[in-house]
Amino acid sequence: MAGNREFYYRRLHSLLGVVPVGIFLVQHLVVNHFATRGPEAFNRAAAFMENLPFRYFLEIFVIFLPLLFHAVYGIYIAFTAKFNTRQYGYFRNWMFMLQRITGIITLIFVVWHVYETRVQAAFGVKVNYDMMANIVDNPFMLGFYIVGILSTVFHFANGLWSFCVSWGLTVSPRSQQVFTYITMIIFVALSIVGIRAILAFA
Repeated sequence: MAGNREFYYRRLHSLLGVVPVGIFLVQHLVVNHFATRGPEAFNRAAAFMENLPFRYFLEIFVIFLPLLFHAVYGIYIAFTAKFNTRQYGYFRNWMFMLQRITGIITLIFVVWHVYETRVQAAFGVKVNYDMMANIVDNPFMLGFYIVGILSTVFHFANGLWSFCVSWGLTVSPRSQQVFTYITMIIFVALSIVGIRAILAFA
């Protein structure tokens, strides 16, 4: 019974990492990328998201609660995982280890980012271009955001591969190899979007 429960928890953890959390990540990166077009373009995009109907409902039930489960169960997975990269230095073993490491980095990054933006907004600070520009004006914070973005995007892209395997979408070794290349492309593409956005604020 416990084994079955863990199996379903892992499947749910994998699913939530893609839908809705992964979809939100892509949307968030796209909105932030408007910063490359200047402060006014970003502020318009941010204002559009702020004024969505049922925004608080969406934030709580579509973003924060799924993210909370994914994060909490992800911590359990990360600290109970057994790494064997020293004995078996295969590519997928390294990806397995990096998935756990980037998961922890991503969690730290997301918690801090939410504190600097959503929590501050709750106290009346306006979420706009100037807010982000002030944050990354500090070189340390800029570096922190770059590392956080790369970790988050890697965790999502590599998680897509795991999701497709665990849900039986890529069963054959050939399909898994092809999807490895696809997830690499996704990682590079989203990394470019994220890094361009954060540098635009800087």
